[in-house]
Amino acid sequence: MKALAPLLAPIWFAQLFTGAKSFLDNPLIGSTRLNAMGLHVARLRLAHGMTAWRRAKLTAAVRPDDRAMFDRDGVVEIRNFLPADTFAALRQQILAHRGPARETVQGDTITRRLAIDPTARLAIPAFKQFQKDRRWRALARYVAGFDIEPLLYIQSILPLRHAAAPDPQTRLHADTFHPAMKAWLFLEDVPLESGPFAYVRGSHRLTPERIAWERERSLHVRDGDCRLSARGSFRIEPGELAGLGLPQPTRFAVPANTLIVADTFGFHARTMASLPATRIELWAYGRRNPYRPLTGWDIWSLPGIAERRVALRWWLGDRMAGIMPQSWRPVGRKGPADD
Repeated sequence: MKALAPLLAPIWFAQLFTGAKSFLDNPLIGSTRLNAMGLHVARLRLAHGMTAWRRAKLTAAVRPDDRAMFDRDGVVEIRNFLPADTFAALRQQILAHRGPARETVQGDTITRRLAIDPTARLAIPAFKQFQKDRRWRALARYVAGFDIEPLLYIQSILPLRHAAAPDPQTRLHADTFHPAMKAWLFLEDVPLESGPFAYVRGSHRLTPERIAWERERSLHVRDGDCRLSARGSFRIEPGELAGLGLPQPTRFAVPANTLIVADTFGFHARTMASLPATRIELWAYGRRNPYRPLTGWDIWSLPGIAERRVALRWWLGDRMAGIMPQSWRPVGRKGPADD
């Protein structure tokens, strides 16, 4: 690494102005000296300021009650989101669908994803009604802070499938240092025993307490024993929340046809399951360079491109498998409810 430093230094510097977050892979981001001087906090403040500026341009399309809930809590829960007949058709079509699947194993849990690609869209015609829903589109874009098409998957969470350590996603964490959007439309009821999503309400705000906590973590996380934190997804213990003026997490044990949209700078987790259930959902993800001033003008959101992005990402990951480790492996054709 030291021998390559002169060649890599311009890349490391350029990454400071992107969403790069790993304290291990970039010695500038991980520098204790630079972070003591305020580098991490400066990136935090600028990213959140830019997001607030872009969100202000997207408010007009968002329902006032959705916006108020999100601005207060960082997460929006909407039950009975789709009309009953639309949801019934969507659920039936998704559960009947089989397609090329990818899986990753984290601790005792399998996560499976099927792309919402052109083939899946033909097999699931009801999906178009969800995708075109104005409330969904406005809220997803507002939370992401960009007028972009999110990545969309059929996702299945299968906890307690291996004799292994607990799923690391059951520890409270922030995905990254800047605002980002994730969303779930649950296709079946999510009881407490299946390990529902949990979120610390209000933890999306960049308060003085959060800034101080982030600064302290930035000084030591590179050399700590949590690799996920060192890669920029900071973990936090429930006992630390009160010191940041935050409540304990809310667990979203919700009925089918509930939509949740969250800013994953806020602390969140899967909760521990008590039985090997299968949680099936439409899952969406929206993230761009947090310093990008434009809300739109996104080539990846164009029709004909947006629905092929997942397949392209998977293809590129396969090509890079010998160079970079790939956590999502192909498992053949599967349905979302397969065990």
